[in-house]
Amino acid sequence: MIVQVFLRWAETARTGDRARAASALAKAFVGSSLGPDEHRAAIMAMTYLLDDPSPKVRLSLAEALASSDVAPRPIIMSLAEDQPEIACTVIACSPVLRDADLVELAGRGDSFTRSLVATRPGLGCSAAAAVAEVGDGAEIVLLLENDTASISRITLRRMAQRFGHLADVRHLLLERGNLPADARHMLVAHVAAALAGSDLVTRTIGAKRIDVMTREAGDEAIVAIAGSIFQDEIPLLVEHLKTSGRLTPALLIHALCSGKVDFFASAIVSLVHLEERRVRAILATGRVHAVRALFEAAGIGRDIVAVFVEAVFLWRRAAAGGGLDTCYFGLLEQFEGLRGDGGAVGQLLDMVDLLHRGELRRSARSYAADVSLVA
Repeated sequence: MIVQVFLRWAETARTGDRARAASALAKAFVGSSLGPDEHRAAIMAMTYLLDDPSPKVRLSLAEALASSDVAPRPIIMSLAEDQPEIACTVIACSPVLRDADLVELAGRGDSFTRSLVATRPGLGCSAAAAVAEVGDGAEIVLLLENDTASISRITLRRMAQRFGHLADVRHLLLERGNLPADARHMLVAHVAAALAGSDLVTRTIGAKRIDVMTREAGDEAIVAIAGSIFQDEIPLLVEHLKTSGRLTPALLIHALCSGKVDFFASAIVSLVHLEERRVRAILATGRVHAVRALFEAAGIGRDIVAVFVEAVFLWRRAAAGGGLDTCYFGLLEQFEGLRGDGGAVGQLLDMVDLLHRGELRRSARSYAADVSLVA
């Protein structure tokens, strides 16, 4: 009877009166001051108000229900899909909305709805993943700027895959300490591509030189990433590099000479499909023939395999206290006669020489910085 009276009254009442009635009705509902029959009647009346032609009425309803944890979920979901001002009120803070509801809203809604979901405080992993999967670049930026959102490593990787070409997304992703190593490398590759595609850089340096520089910088970045991640991340990085064709002899020799042995061993394991324990044993204590057979099984060409074998024995000496310079100097000295002949060994040694010079410059800069701090 109460509902019938309310419905008849609402048909002729002015907008302002209906808005005040909607607010009072919703507040009475969430205030638990209604009996069972009145409670059911209030739900029916609020459901009727969802179709009110005036946004002002629906907004009053949304504002009264938004912060309540006892608000009827079907009504909240309907308000969340209303026009922007009304949807914003409930999506931003309604405790009734579950992660699954937010996933549904992100999937069915428009860009504005996804933006509201992305900025919601305390956003859960599932909803964040939904936004990352269907959102555009601007929505991804909003999600990454939401410091209270729970974003899984898988979702971060997906963001890098979809929007690594956008500078704003790259910047926000690279600031995250839990960004997976393979995703970090994707972003580095996008940076290199952006530089290579710059008209200014092309005119200044030349396309051929840019290609060489980006490839070398990419290898430097990979080795740096490999040295800064946890052991359990290395196989994923290796698999990513293998799939993308970046697991090259130049990269492997770089990793070995710079002491990134965990990464190097994992790469060889991936290439030969042997147990990691067996590969590590050969690298650490195997004789020349065993080491050579291991590298040949990994697909390293016979014309350069001797360089890798020598590098392993030099690394053993370095690990025993000789320092990483032992690897660089030893290789360059051992194969000096083959440098400059244009062959595969010569090209690989040129790369080793370049890497060595880079290491020396980094060491010098680090030393200078330490001296400046002391002074």
